[in-house]
Amino acid sequence: QVRLVESGGGSVQAGGSLRLSCATSGYTYSRACMGWFRQAPGKEREGVAAVDTTSGATATYYADSVKGRFTISQDNAKNTMYLQMNSLKPEDTAMYYCALINPAMCDGGTWYRGLAYRGQGTQVTVSS
Repeated sequence: QVRLVESGGGSVQAGGSLRLSCATSGYTYSRACMGWFRQAPGKEREGVAAVDTTSGATATYYADSVKGRFTISQDNAKNTMYLQMNSLKPEDTAMYYCALINPAMCDGGTWYRGLAYRGQGTQVTVSS
């Protein structure tokens, strides 16, 4: 059974940093397409970042809104994925979800539409 458990959310001031973690189990972690999505109240869900290791090599993808500020990474030994978020802005406020992405959609142009399974989420609130 696939299990994704997020942690690390919280409240910070604009310009601050947070690191989200996603503990995973129940599938072949080292060969998967995974990512972070977010959803703010009244807004559509947005793909934030993805990491693709399905081929054995690693590729990462980011939403334009977070490029240069957020970094997605993995620790295969711990079966854990991370999202380092720097220079946070009030518009980054949302519930953040760790997700498995459909491998068939895991490329630079479609990853953000390929959410297949997600965790319960962790709240990030950025105040101005």
